[in-house]
Amino acid sequence: MSLRARTRRLAATVVAAVTLAGPLLVLPAQAHADAPLDYVALGDSYSAGSGVLPLDLSAPLECARSSVNYPHDLAASAGLNLTDATCGGAQTKDFAGSQYPGVAPQLDALDVGTDLVTMTIGGNDSNTFINAILACGSAGVVTLGFGHPCQSIYGSSFDDTIDSTTYPAIRSALAAVRAKAPNARVAILGYPWIVPAQAVSGCFAKMPIASGDIPYLRDLESHLNAAVQRAAADTGATYVDMSTASDGHDACQPVGTRWIEPVLWGSNYVPVHPNAIGEAAMADRTAAALGLG
Repeated sequence: MSLRARTRRLAATVVAAVTLAGPLLVLPAQAHADAPLDYVALGDSYSAGSGVLPLDLSAPLECARSSVNYPHDLAASAGLNLTDATCGGAQTKDFAGSQYPGVAPQLDALDVGTDLVTMTIGGNDSNTFINAILACGSAGVVTLGFGHPCQSIYGSSFDDTIDSTTYPAIRSALAAVRAKAPNARVAILGYPWIVPAQAVSGCFAKMPIASGDIPYLRDLESHLNAAVQRAAADTGATYVDMSTASDGHDACQPVGTRWIEPVLWGSNYVPVHPNAIGEAAMADRTAAALGLG
């Protein structure tokens, strides 16, 4: 057989082999592309949907996790394979440690196969934001809603704690998530507005905070969200900004408009937390930020 004939036969054999092997090489990639993303939800009560019924009966009761929280909404709309590790009251320390007896550290839900992680976290650290709301509410009742007693008493102390303690804790928590799930896209949500930019008529009956302390609390939440955003930028996470979307949907607004339930006359059994509409809005904003759905 001539050299030219042998060359032609070899080329034909190679083409036939590649043609037969082609489907075997392509199918696993197609199967992987068609498989739902492995999605793990971490975080505190704003992620758990604490206060929104019905409860997720697969979760520890202490976590007050809702079956219609934003992770469930997001997973349903985008076709994700959800593992929900959210728990009401969680702080950044509960990522690596057990929050309650028998409740595994939230980071245990992550591994190298995790594709997507979302969370809200930081609002409970050092009890800064909870203490601010309680302190301002108590001070507002004493002054019957007039003045800015909370700001006068506490000044920059809450803001100082966010800078010195909360921000580095969020940054460390995000770094720990990245270490446990190195192949995942990580997103952290800012907190939706709890109070309006200025006091509005009828707000004191729902949120007993003095009129002058409404902008004080709004600025404090803005500072907290800025710390979350900065920690996200430091660690390569996606920051989901809720500020524009939630403006006008704070706890002082009427039923059907508000995303956050007030202290008094609210529909949630946990006040000052997102209602079902708010959780759905958080899912929508997260989907838009991540290009899902």
